[in-house]
Amino acid sequence: MVFFVAWLGWGFDVFDGLLFNYVAPNCVPTLLHLKIGTRSATQATLYWNGLLTSLLLVGWACGGVVFGRIADQIGRSRTLLMTIILYAVGTTACAIAPNMTALIIFRLIASLGIGGEWAAGAAMVAEAVPEKKRVEAGALLYTSAPAGLFLATWVNSEIAGVIMKNDPEASWRWIFLCGLIPATVAFGLLLFIREPERWKTVAADAHPKISQLFTPQLRRATLSGFLMALTALVTWWSCNAFIPVVASGLALGFAQKHHLARAATLAIIEHWKTIATYSFNWGGLIGTLLTIPAAKILGRKPMFFIYYLLSAISIFCTFGLDIPPQTRIYLYFFIGLTVFGVFGSFTYYLPELFPTRLRGTGAGFCYNIGRLLAAFGPFIVGRIASRGADSLHSALPVLFGIGFVPLAGLLFLPFVVETKGRVLEE
Repeated sequence: MVFFVAWLGWGFDVFDGLLFNYVAPNCVPTLLHLKIGTRSATQATLYWNGLLTSLLLVGWACGGVVFGRIADQIGRSRTLLMTIILYAVGTTACAIAPNMTALIIFRLIASLGIGGEWAAGAAMVAEAVPEKKRVEAGALLYTSAPAGLFLATWVNSEIAGVIMKNDPEASWRWIFLCGLIPATVAFGLLLFIREPERWKTVAADAHPKISQLFTPQLRRATLSGFLMALTALVTWWSCNAFIPVVASGLALGFAQKHHLARAATLAIIEHWKTIATYSFNWGGLIGTLLTIPAAKILGRKPMFFIYYLLSAISIFCTFGLDIPPQTRIYLYFFIGLTVFGVFGSFTYYLPELFPTRLRGTGAGFCYNIGRLLAAFGPFIVGRIASRGADSLHSALPVLFGIGFVPLAGLLFLPFVVETKGRVLEE
């Protein structure tokens, strides 16, 4: 039950967090009073998608650090409850946003809860499962992320692509409204969850402080978790935030080349967005599960080496090769396999680095503080791409450059703490 609740909480967390990426091509032009599908609308979408994604990451980082510490103070389950309410309310409020300012405020509210949920959930699962099953439980916990993205893709496809395909100016509001529905499921189940015994044994003496993560005993562990998470975060967000935009641009070019009508153009745009996202998500799901044998057989450090090297190769091939648009869409599978897949390791690796009294604080800090730096990635990509005469072809070389980020991550490997075979520290 503990695992299932944490799985649902994180899956719905990702579902709510990434909804904007799906609706941006319709939401941004509508709020800015631009015609959907035009060049000016595409350029504006690139810019605002990058800016709002960056602001989401800032709020995510703040929420992760704050609620990670709260999870060590008041308990894992109560913190999960607080964060789920926060991100559900914030996402639902986006459905009634009258302008970009209101949308930004509502997204920031949701981002605080989105960031805080992961730290509490990862710590709770790590402490509740048997030692020998911690890697499997951690990786399986993260499968909820691609599941959440699958759900978001399906909701967007059904509402924007089928039910309201002729009304894109309003469809995005109904998609945001769906953010409240799944959260109620996790909220109900949380009422039956008890705190892990590991946390109860140290709860009375738990006075977590961020400064304690930088004591001589924990400084290297904190640096290890931070550097690995930072590399993954910058790469993932720079690539994922622009999947709908890249897919829409490729589909729009295809439609214009074949002189398709507006209705057919909108339909093919939604279809290609779905294909690209499904390719990315399926790759992420498989890549997440592959971290289990990689971590248990090879160890954590070799695992990071393999994933970051292959991440760079997949990005270079997807955005650097001169290939047909349909092929480029399907190559998102390999980006998902590597860039997305590596995140399956953080749900067990980061809790392994810290003692129980600081597990939520440490995991939350390492996993989320890097988002402050990762926030520059989507903003820079979106700003540069939006300035080009042809936004899509301006975005591709910028995304190609993101491939150097995981290569830089390989330089951090000497600082990585190997936790293979380590028992959770009390």
